[in-house]
Amino acid sequence: MGIEKVGFIGLGIMGKPMAKNLLKAGYNLVVHNRSRNVVKEFVSLGAEEAHTPAEVAQRSSVIITMLPDSPDVELVALGEDGIIQGAKSGTYYIDMSSISPVVIRRISEEMASRGVHVLDAPVSGGEKGAVDGTLAIMVGGNREDFEYVKPLLEVMGSKVTYVGSVGSGDTVKLVNQIIVALNIAAFSEAFTLGVKSGIDPMVIYDAIREGMAGSRALDLRMPHVLRGDFKPGFKLSLHLKDINNAVEAADEVGVPLFLTGTVREIMKKVISDGGGGDDHSSIVRFYEELTGAEVRSKGAS
Repeated sequence: MGIEKVGFIGLGIMGKPMAKNLLKAGYNLVVHNRSRNVVKEFVSLGAEEAHTPAEVAQRSSVIITMLPDSPDVELVALGEDGIIQGAKSGTYYIDMSSISPVVIRRISEEMASRGVHVLDAPVSGGEKGAVDGTLAIMVGGNREDFEYVKPLLEVMGSKVTYVGSVGSGDTVKLVNQIIVALNIAAFSEAFTLGVKSGIDPMVIYDAIREGMAGSRALDLRMPHVLRGDFKPGFKLSLHLKDINNAVEAADEVGVPLFLTGTVREIMKKVISDGGGGDDHSSIVRFYEELTGAEVRSKGAS
């Protein structure tokens, strides 16, 4: 039997376009969000409104959450009026947030007592990937459960990969977030050298992007930096949350994160200066403040 109705909780920067893509694909949605205005928008598009996570679970065969952090997910999943209060045996619960592997495994254990199948499926690709349906999705859970929900996930992502048991998806996402953070910090540091030396950063970008220094992070974020546009595709505060989770996970298994620790402190400095709500590419401001070299180009569009 196919998926009859999908519950979606968390219609923020990422969740909203992801849920819209499910609607466009013909899935029947039941939605819940703290902000009611976005819920009204979805109702106008044909979705059903639910007033609590438990109500979402009562009316859905598959439930998706896309929330900011581990405490938010734990509250929505296990709290009063949470998903666990309304979910029927045989329901599938997919958390697509980026949270601690420890937390999703704890949620999975609780849900298993109610016969609920749990998968963690964090994403990478930012707001643009969410809008375009081209997210990279890393999925942890039972392999058979993965195969069942894979067609649903493929509506939201162009690369859907099974990575192991519950918690593995969040672990792989932490690996991803470390690499992205270090990449942004690396090109921020390097470009300030070029600018301080009198070279237009657009010229630098055009010169290096096709070589070994090129990366998806560079191509997605540098054009925004060059324009001075730090409207969040992914908030710096959320990226710091992921890095904090990565440090916690690394401590559990005894892995040193020397470079990650340094970038973590840079993030904390930018956030303390009021940049937490800006895009994670605003890491560049740390280097700009230190050097007085502004990484901007009049030729940026």
